[in-house]
Amino acid sequence: MSELPVDQVRTLLAVVDEGTFDAAAAALHLTPSAVSQRIKALEQRTGRVLLMRTKPVRPTESGQAVVRFARQLAALQAATQRELGMAGESEPISLSIAVNADSLATWFLPALTRVPQDPPVYFDLHREDESHTATLLREGRVMAAVTSLADPITGCTARLLGSARYLPVASPEFVERHLAAGPLPQRLPEAPVIVFDRRDELQDRYVRAVTSGRSGASRLRHCVPTSEGFRDTIAAGLGWGLVPETDAEPLLRSGALRHFAPGQWVDVPLYWQQWKLDVPALAVVAETIGSAAAEFLRH
Repeated sequence: MSELPVDQVRTLLAVVDEGTFDAAAAALHLTPSAVSQRIKALEQRTGRVLLMRTKPVRPTESGQAVVRFARQLAALQAATQRELGMAGESEPISLSIAVNADSLATWFLPALTRVPQDPPVYFDLHREDESHTATLLREGRVMAAVTSLADPITGCTARLLGSARYLPVASPEFVERHLAAGPLPQRLPEAPVIVFDRRDELQDRYVRAVTSGRSGASRLRHCVPTSEGFRDTIAAGLGWGLVPETDAEPLLRSGALRHFAPGQWVDVPLYWQQWKLDVPALAVVAETIGSAAAEFLRH
């Protein structure tokens, strides 16, 4: 089997990371023509189309395998250079991690502050829904991810971090106006709802549970793509939604929100998936995240 030339593999990674051939050329100090020739040569060698020539470019399924290899190669090279004393003691290490917005807004950032900084570690965080963070890991865009996917992705390990609990809440005025006039299974599917984005299915899953699968959440929905904005929009009375327990509790105590279905909640299991690589910095981060999750998440 033909070997994959390292310069061509790294060029493919640069194109994916930078988004265009021109940007990759600038990052690599090459001409766009040279970048294009390397990619074509790599595609000819593998016999596969590796990139979709969109803006930004995206790797094909075969391209994702090469991107993963390129990123793993870079991580292993950096770790080996440090072990051999070829890298400066203070030279920072970069780790790319995908994490869902609610974890990012609650427990994940405090966890990162616990990561030892000798040598310095800096993070390239990618925010994505927990049901989609695994896609970034599969594509080779990140080295690790907080995900709701329990089954390990090929080439990765998976460990349970714990469960994030979400409470169905709304403002007291909203509850009186939309939910108090009848049984919850009848009223909730018609009530305006707040969702994180168009891929957020958490509220629909809850309504299907409440209605025994008869209905999802209302089509009258506001998309609010930040955790803080999501919570504040619900408190403002524009709709109901599922809010992380830690975010909801202060507003429940103050009366700004009401848990309109006491005794009901949704637990979302979260897993840490990472590459099977002997990268000491990644192992340290994984251990730190696991310890922090044990404190913040339910078990």
